[in-house]
Amino acid sequence: MEDETFTDISGKAISLDCQNHSSLCREFVVSVPKVSIGKVMVYTCCVWLLAYAVFFFTENTAVLSSAIFITLVGMMLHIHFVKVDHETLLVIGSLGIQLSSSYASGRETTTFIEIGKIKDIVINEAIYMHQIIYYLCVLLKDPSEPNAVSRVVPLFQSSKPRLNCLMKVYKSCQEILSKC
Repeated sequence: MEDETFTDISGKAISLDCQNHSSLCREFVVSVPKVSIGKVMVYTCCVWLLAYAVFFFTENTAVLSSAIFITLVGMMLHIHFVKVDHETLLVIGSLGIQLSSSYASGRETTTFIEIGKIKDIVINEAIYMHQIIYYLCVLLKDPSEPNAVSRVVPLFQSSKPRLNCLMKVYKSCQEILSKC
């Protein structure tokens, strides 16, 4: 088991944990830093101070109540649906690929792609906010035409690792898929 530190496309630190379960089975976990309690407190204080300023001039208590309610609901929704703690790619040579995302709330989503549906795993490039980024994706075979690609499934969508991290995962995936 090895754990390396890389950065995402924004320059924030992420870590890649590679685990060899066997010669045909590897697991890659890309982890991002946990939610910063300092940032949450600053955001909450700013919203509540703004609400208090509006309350001070309007003397309407509904402003304070709604600000508290909206802030709490917004934070819960962000933690449950947006903030991903880590993303996992499990490559099993004879079976397929499993993609998992674990959110800050504890919620997990998992997708499995059978080996027979996989055409290839590639590193693709895209234009994102005036810069070119690279992302790892799985090309799925078109059932009606064997040489065509029916769908592209991007990997590590939330963590957005840089090319050096993607290359490490890519080479390892290609090594496993070449043995099948």
